[in-house]
Amino acid sequence: MLCDTARRTIAKRVAILYGNNSDIGATERLMRFDRIWRDARLVTLASNRPGLGLIERGAIATIEGRIAFVGPEADLLANADAAETIRLDGRLVLPGLIDCHTHLVYGGSRAKEFEMRLAGASYEEIARSGGGIVSTVRATRAASEDELVASARARLDRLIAEGVTTVEIKSGYGLDAETERRMLRAARRLGREAPVRVLTTYLGAHAMPPGETDQDAYVAAVCDLVPALARDKLADAVDAFCEGIAFSPEQTGRVFAAAEAAGLPVKLHADQLSNLHGARLAASHGALSADHLEYTDEEGAAAMARAGTVAVLLPGAFYVLRETRKPPIEAFRRHGTRMALATDCNPGTSPVTSLLLIMNMGATLFRLTVDEAIAGVTREAAHALGLAAEIGTLETGKRCDLAIFDVDAPAELVYRIGFNPLFSRVYGGT
Repeated sequence: MLCDTARRTIAKRVAILYGNNSDIGATERLMRFDRIWRDARLVTLASNRPGLGLIERGAIATIEGRIAFVGPEADLLANADAAETIRLDGRLVLPGLIDCHTHLVYGGSRAKEFEMRLAGASYEEIARSGGGIVSTVRATRAASEDELVASARARLDRLIAEGVTTVEIKSGYGLDAETERRMLRAARRLGREAPVRVLTTYLGAHAMPPGETDQDAYVAAVCDLVPALARDKLADAVDAFCEGIAFSPEQTGRVFAAAEAAGLPVKLHADQLSNLHGARLAASHGALSADHLEYTDEEGAAAMARAGTVAVLLPGAFYVLRETRKPPIEAFRRHGTRMALATDCNPGTSPVTSLLLIMNMGATLFRLTVDEAIAGVTREAAHALGLAAEIGTLETGKRCDLAIFDVDAPAELVYRIGFNPLFSRVYGGT
């Protein structure tokens, strides 16, 4: 949320700009903004504007990292001044991109099993040979925190290079308290060491640990760790994988109850391989998001819309797994369910580090419109992280995170493949 101090600062400085404070001297009136971007085409995504909220020949001005003016450049006073003014020559400006579902922190690689699948090996055969999630758990447990940070930083830098300014990172490849903590600490370090906002999610209920057979006992251990993670501020949210090959709705409900008792919001890997009514379960707990959703039914779509739970679509996993069952996009549209897009970057089913590619996949594979794809990695992704009051649109008072692209039209961002037209990226106004 925008802090009161920032609100007061912006209000005072904007009052100065428009001459609403006669007690301010002429010298101070000339110090208008910290930074101004002029001659821009603004994709605001503001709720009070239709479609993408496009403003031709627009301008953005900042005060202390916050947007203090956004609108047509003609509405900016002729004598508006700033410490720095940047002319963009008509370039396209979006809110900083948001990757709201990733597993960026992990050890090892799954390239070998990809090769085995291409040669015809089944999932079961790969698992018997030591592949699958077990191989990632083994490699992650063996990796130090520094090693996890170093490998994840390379993946994170690729996202940053495309204009990403906020990313969610899940744990879930440790499946024991020590390694899960190490993964979350590594994610927190990435947020401190890289110019990007990182939100962390505890995904202890991702899979059963190797060698463990008692699911209920493991779920109890997952629940027991939640209060400590909340107390130590290692997790911003709690996730689970509700599926026939993972955890039941009842077990997922227990994890959610532990999260809610600890004051942490929840989200859910739901309805990816079958319909266990995970979307409805997530909505009943007021989840920030339910993700995957290939098998979600009409009732689940409606429940999510009523609860404000965002549908996070993950076309990278759909593509890699060569799935044929698509998420119910039309049902989401009918009910007004918000739809976000994310990379789901992970070593097994979506080794994707390009949010621009994901926009194209969302349009090509799921038939999203250009407007839906762009909103899905900005405004709707912000809702999926509970940050819609802070980021995701270009509006006065919000944090100034920008992705500036050298393209002629918004559709180019969705249409082109293997093309990164990022001109510059602004994080917190700089």
